[in-house]
Amino acid sequence: MATLEKLHSQLSVPSNSRVLMLLGQLERMNREVMLRDVETARQVTAKIYHLIQTQERSGKEVMSKGSSGMEVILASLENSRDVQTTLNIMYILSELLTVGRGRRVGVFVSKGGTGILFQILILASKEIPPSEELMLQLHALLAKVGPKDRTFGLKARLTGALNITVNVMKQNLQNTKLLLPCLQVLRIYSTNSVNAISLGKNGVVELMFKIVGPYSKKNTSLFKVALEALGALLKSKTNARRVVDSGLVSVLLALYLDWHRNDTRHCCMLIRKGLLVCLRNITNIKLGRKAFLEADGMRILYNSSAECLPVRTLDPLVNTSSLIMRKCFPKNRLPLPTIKSAFHFQLPHVPPEGPVAQLYSQPPGVDDVVDESDDNEELEAETDTENDEDDKEQCNLNDDIETDLNKLHPKRTIGCSFEELKVYQTFFSELSEDFQGYNFEFLKSASPTSSSAYFFSSPSARFTRPVVVPTAEAPSPKQIPHSQDVSNSVKKHQTLSSPSPSSPQTPLDLGTIHLRKDKDKKEDTNIPTPDGHTAPPSFCRSPSQGHMMEQQLSHPLVCLSLEDKGNQNAEAGSERVKNEESPVNNLRYIQSPLLLGGFPVRRAGGGGSNVGSDCGSEGAEDEGGEGGVLEVPDTAQLLPLHDPDLYVEMVKGTESVPQYAEVAYPDYFGHVAPMFKEPLLERIYGVQRSKIFQDIERLIHPNDILDKVVYDIDHPSPVTEENSESLKFNSQFESGNLRKAVQVRKYEYDLILNADINSNHYHQWFYFEVSGMRVGATYRFNIINCEKSNSQFNYGMQVLMYSVQEAISGRPRWVRTGTDICYYKNHFARSSIATGGQKGKSYYTLTFSINFSHKDDVCYFAYHYPYTYSTLKSVVADGRSH
Repeated sequence: MATLEKLHSQLSVPSNSRVLMLLGQLERMNREVMLRDVETARQVTAKIYHLIQTQERSGKEVMSKGSSGMEVILASLENSRDVQTTLNIMYILSELLTVGRGRRVGVFVSKGGTGILFQILILASKEIPPSEELMLQLHALLAKVGPKDRTFGLKARLTGALNITVNVMKQNLQNTKLLLPCLQVLRIYSTNSVNAISLGKNGVVELMFKIVGPYSKKNTSLFKVALEALGALLKSKTNARRVVDSGLVSVLLALYLDWHRNDTRHCCMLIRKGLLVCLRNITNIKLGRKAFLEADGMRILYNSSAECLPVRTLDPLVNTSSLIMRKCFPKNRLPLPTIKSAFHFQLPHVPPEGPVAQLYSQPPGVDDVVDESDDNEELEAETDTENDEDDKEQCNLNDDIETDLNKLHPKRTIGCSFEELKVYQTFFSELSEDFQGYNFEFLKSASPTSSSAYFFSSPSARFTRPVVVPTAEAPSPKQIPHSQDVSNSVKKHQTLSSPSPSSPQTPLDLGTIHLRKDKDKKEDTNIPTPDGHTAPPSFCRSPSQGHMMEQQLSHPLVCLSLEDKGNQNAEAGSERVKNEESPVNNLRYIQSPLLLGGFPVRRAGGGGSNVGSDCGSEGAEDEGGEGGVLEVPDTAQLLPLHDPDLYVEMVKGTESVPQYAEVAYPDYFGHVAPMFKEPLLERIYGVQRSKIFQDIERLIHPNDILDKVVYDIDHPSPVTEENSESLKFNSQFESGNLRKAVQVRKYEYDLILNADINSNHYHQWFYFEVSGMRVGATYRFNIINCEKSNSQFNYGMQVLMYSVQEAISGRPRWVRTGTDICYYKNHFARSSIATGGQKGKSYYTLTFSINFSHKDDVCYFAYHYPYTYSTLKSVVADGRSH
């Protein structure tokens, strides 16, 4: 009676409220009264159920905050021994817990309702025969409250409810009405790892395969819940091994293929997803992956996923299939003899405990490329984990496939205040100036080297005549001098950096550059040219002329080829047409290719290019005494702070461990910085996944793979035929770090970067040369030994490319380019030696596609703008000279 009075006082409802009166009457009926007066208990509970079912207000009164109505109902349920009274109370609880967004279920659990339900389940199972309706209602209620009770699995195991539910399922395999709630409860049981092992020992895994069957339009809800329960059971490695030992992996694949073929309208996607989840959990163990491959699972999932790709709503199936295939793809070793750098420098003193000593003190027979076992599977102790339902399953996610572009957006806030940053204002003028209203004035005349013609000798068998690249506005070459005439001129200038005697080089005086800001922020810049005239004002930059400046820098060079007048023309320079609108009107002649005279030459197979990177000859001239001359623009006006000849002199003084004999064209020509913000590349939906599927094709269709080595610095002998259609690679220049190139398909190449000297890692940045390309073909490059788990290439950054054809046309610059750029984990294993003892790690792939604009061009690719040590020395030397 005290509880009833409490209800009245807290709810502030009339004392004649029917549901409260009935609850008070039910409270006065203890166990003895309920056993003696069964009919009254049935009537009272039936009336309460009717009121709650028909009047929403009644349910709110019972479950309102502070109400003790739930305690009365649970006490009556615990005291009842009559099946019908118990069923009436079950109906009441079912109505109350159906609404409330989980709050009512939480109240039920907090009042000890879960334990009472398990007690009723134990008592009901002892009845012969047990009431089917009571079992149905009990399991339906348990399925509702289970997800909200964090100790549900432990309570079920301690009370013995696991075996009762399993026995009910075994006795009612054809009774889908009772089987469905039992499967729902079994799914919750199985989230506890100890329960999953216990259920597996009782044959529940095999029981699930009796319930799940081929495609059918009937019982789809039953199949869905059964697969969810089976997937939860297979998270246990013990159960996964049991499935493998029973040969059921092929059964799962056959079921998935059957549902995939017949579910043409995609109405049963959740069932197909459930089958894939089961396969995903099985393949978490080594035996499961082996069984999956033996059952031809890779081909089955690959073909089915390819059919699902056009339908966006089937992405969950494609993603799960992709995860399984990537996990089961056999781990390969990098095609390298060792992961240590190809170059080694003997240090004068090596600390015995340092990384260099450890690296080079390994026994000769140790394979540092890959471990003996690529899986390194360790059987984890399967302990009782009560909160497995909250497991995020991070190990099962395609965490390297990044889709959220907001994760790496730059933060708008700065770490220091502007007052603190003013300390660095001397070094970083951009902190206080925007430079939009400044003019650059040259008060002294510029270096006359831009008007002089230079010749650089090199033994090139491919070029015996000057190479001229005409543009759309330039007339075709009228006449090319004979090779004998060119060679006579070349003999006068044998070294790479010797200037013409009549044109001594005057380095640019940094003191002649002044910043002047006009009041009206208009520019009136006069840039003296070597002939005494001033450069056109259009070359100067105004605040709104960024793109106009870019167009002018892209203006084609208009020139004429050399006339056939022998040494006279070669010494005096070719006749040229000066375009007043172009920023570059002067020409410079270098012999192709660039060779550091007197340096020992070390060539790697497959290197070389058609426009001047074939620098592997041993002398300054070829057998016939002929050398190729490359006509290029003198970019002194575009790059006043870059002196190519000074750079070459610095290169000659740079001591490199590989003893490079070449100069990369971008380092020699220089780079014109863009006058606008470089936009980020917009990601195409599914590009990362499509690249991964193309990699999986290598295992599905191995006959389509060329696997042809076209460049290898570990084996310097030539590996690319002269007339081959394969690309030619080279990195034998300062900061170049390409170690090996393998042609996978006709237009696809796997690239392996070289580790830092005296190291076996640090290969994320790249710089290499490509030549021999075709126009109109889309080439794919895969850098397959990246180390970082993610990259800005997944967020719009592009690779840098430098075209020599563009440079000799007056546009010497690095440009951001590439399509289908993405970064993801690959199937090449990293050894524990490379990862500091961690096993099971993989490398990452950076892939990008390129369409080249010029035939037989020479292009350079880099992660970011290269800055060599020789460049640093050039800047220091140039600064000291002034």
